[in-house]
Amino acid sequence: MHLLLTNDDGITARGLQVLAQTAMGRGHQVTLVAPSTQQSATSHRLTLNDSLLAREFPMEGVRAFAVNGSPVDCVRVGRYLAGDSVDFCLSGINDGLNLGTAIYYSGTAAAAREAAMLNLPAMAISIGLLADDEMLVNLSNIALDMMDKLLLRPLPRLTFANLNAPTLPPDQLKGLRVCPMSDSFFLDRYVQRVNPRGVSYFWIEAGEEMEPSRPDTDVALVNEGYVTCTFVGGFSDNNHLYEGAFQTQEG
Repeated sequence: MHLLLTNDDGITARGLQVLAQTAMGRGHQVTLVAPSTQQSATSHRLTLNDSLLAREFPMEGVRAFAVNGSPVDCVRVGRYLAGDSVDFCLSGINDGLNLGTAIYYSGTAAAAREAAMLNLPAMAISIGLLADDEMLVNLSNIALDMMDKLLLRPLPRLTFANLNAPTLPPDQLKGLRVCPMSDSFFLDRYVQRVNPRGVSYFWIEAGEEMEPSRPDTDVALVNEGYVTCTFVGGFSDNNHLYEGAFQTQEG
């Protein structure tokens, strides 16, 4: 199959390179189009007012391009560069988990969402920080096995798979669980400082601390040592919940 690969950590990220090599080793054709610089937490940003440059990037056995834009830009440009023969889009492997509410910030998830919006089946793939090559190869194979099954049972439009794994050796993982997303939120704080000119500024003190998560959601299960998969999307119409609540009487 012909796979389009992208990420938000940038084209030199190890997770992306391992995913590409693993996919090629399993006989897939790979077109890789990724940001030229780090684009984490760019969410679904789309470049409108600046030109995008797609520069060929040397990578053995892969047709690869570095784009000076967001992950969403890379999917759109990548589909153009790859042609209409792409069968699946894989976004990752991200260095850091994308669980629960993190997907609203994640460029990794946004790239998979954009592919789904373009009628291209897609998966976002993430792992805990500082994963080694053995962990990355193992997760790549899990993702590619899932991809084969998803192609036999296609995802609805606007829906993508979100795969996450803890930073554990393969023999310590408890298995794969399909589960709902957690609705717990990050507890990031801001530090206020003063620059040499006496002007206050703020710097986010970002960590992975979150509110307590409900049992059997992706956050809780990854913390227990499971690989998790959630299916995200599509847009839902909830008008029926408020029918009549805000209507005014005529006359």
